Amino acid sequence: MCGIAGYCDFTSDFTKEREKHASIVRLMGQSIVHRGPDNFGVYISEHAAFSHARLAVVDIEGGVQPMKAKKGEWLYSIIYNGELYNTKEIRETLQKKGYAFSTYSDTEVVLKAYMEYGSDCGKHLNGIYAFAVWDSCLKRVFLCRDRFGIKPLFYGKKENGVFFASEIKAILSHPQWDAKIDAYGLCEIFGLGPARSTGNGVFQGIHEVPPGYQAIIDYSGMELECYWQLEAAEHTDTYEQTVEKTRALLIDSIERQLVGDVPLCTLLSGGIDSSIVSAVSAQALKRENKCLDTYSFDYVDNAKYFQASKFQPSQDRPYVDIMVKAIESNHTYLQCDHENLYKALFDAVYAKDLPGMADVDSSMLYFCRQIKKRHTVCLSGECADEIFGGYPWFQDPDAFRTRAFPWSKDLSVRKSVINKQLLEKLPLDEYVQSRYEKTISQVPALEGEDKTEARRREIGYLNIRWFMTTLLDRKDRTTMASGLEVRVPFADHRLVQYVYNVPWKFKNHNNVVKGLLRDAAAGLLPDEVLYRKKSPYPKTYNPQYEQLLKHKLREVLEDKDSRILPLVDKEMLYNWMKHPSDYGKPWFGQLMAVPQMYAYLIMMEAWMRKYEIQLLV
Repeated sequence: MCGIAGYCDFTSDFTKEREKHASIVRLMGQSIVHRGPDNFGVYISEHAAFSHARLAVVDIEGGVQPMKAKKGEWLYSIIYNGELYNTKEIRETLQKKGYAFSTYSDTEVVLKAYMEYGSDCGKHLNGIYAFAVWDSCLKRVFLCRDRFGIKPLFYGKKENGVFFASEIKAILSHPQWDAKIDAYGLCEIFGLGPARSTGNGVFQGIHEVPPGYQAIIDYSGMELECYWQLEAAEHTDTYEQTVEKTRALLIDSIERQLVGDVPLCTLLSGGIDSSIVSAVSAQALKRENKCLDTYSFDYVDNAKYFQASKFQPSQDRPYVDIMVKAIESNHTYLQCDHENLYKALFDAVYAKDLPGMADVDSSMLYFCRQIKKRHTVCLSGECADEIFGGYPWFQDPDAFRTRAFPWSKDLSVRKSVINKQLLEKLPLDEYVQSRYEKTISQVPALEGEDKTEARRREIGYLNIRWFMTTLLDRKDRTTMASGLEVRVPFADHRLVQYVYNVPWKFKNHNNVVKGLLRDAAAGLLPDEVLYRKKSPYPKTYNPQYEQLLKHKLREVLEDKDSRILPLVDKEMLYNWMKHPSDYGKPWFGQLMAVPQMYAYLIMMEAWMRKYEIQLLV
């Protein structure tokens, strides 16, 4: 994985001021050098300036970027952040067409795929990627992002050009950009956060290339176009065929993602999803006489303070122990105390450039720093719940009656913390509802589907386009902040497309949550793990953490120079902090309850200070 940054302007010739543009784009790229600490490079063409911070994973010596290649008299240059899982197949196809390769890196394969297929190149790729190509023949810059947005790609437009990067901070590093937030940006933060609308960068003027989209930038401007989207189709396979095909797609996806020339590991929570990824990985490595390294996460004294709830019915450790014994992995148990959990909130803000999932973000950031000491690549079980229907709202009657995001259908907690005068100025309810309705209008639907199945398809699509994207966004920033690459086999587009059309009676076979996935994984896991009830990413229940958050939030509220004072209702927050928090009533997802709102506001204060944000409200 890597960090890319650049800009293009078709009204001037950069080669006439090469050092000036090299200096500027170098500044942009160095702001995200944490994504690629192994190499750094710059390329200046007639109308484009590229910079690349490289995390070397495949072909350590040969994959240096920006990478250039010629076809006839025309020169092509690429900056690429990603990992390709069908490199071998594409390389062989291109070789038959007469292309020669001087490296075995996937970067060269992507570049030459563009040279051959042009704007259709993304359709040939299986992987996680965001890249930019300078095409001297067509005099254009081509941007492309993977189908589910696993790798980020932000952009912003000014009168004299387009600016793009893996992270927002790189765009803000350009001297032409200031950090500004308008009313719609605040609607994103208060109404939808830590999620974001598709394509929305929250900062005024900053956007994101949507998942499955590409962009062409040339003399006529910038044009976005969709090159891949989910499709609705009748599912004709029997249940037995569905189980067999799901198993085959999943195992193939996991095994493809074990590629690399650097140390690799898996994240093992003891849940079914990460356990499947770890079990298949362990089997594949054993065939090479290798032992899989695995990691699990928990918090100091969590066994003492754990509170079972409908969202988190059991602790992870006993199931991790079972899996480690079953797959014979070399396992490391990582723990975080509440003070380090709090401290990492601030680094998590800078990693994401936005307030995030509170301690869910900060803990992942902390743990990834520990993993990076020994490994460069890890595989994760993320995304299975979104595509196999693992979340409680897939069966929640309210989710079928309410036209709202099922993980955040009640805005009352969010609205209660906002300053009343500001709330009157923000079209919060209308904004959130419009984002919901826009997504619903895009759901790939199947004609003739019954009302309940059609609604469940809508819920599934909402999860893929919103909730899954939020978790992938968090995973990319918290891992890449430490130069750690994460891969998500469940987000293979072949698997997601297939399962999207599988009827609920198969996904929930025998009324067992994720019954299809469990049957597809039969024989891979011990039964205790295979039939374990879902328990989400772990959180701390240590009361000292909540007390620390309250203490720090009071400090923010009592500081007359605090940036969030014009935004929040101080008296309401003081009143909240007088009483014990209810962990069982989250305002986002399953994990973000009142303590996470305290942390979210603390993150917001740090964010506004760090980026010197100008409010345009």
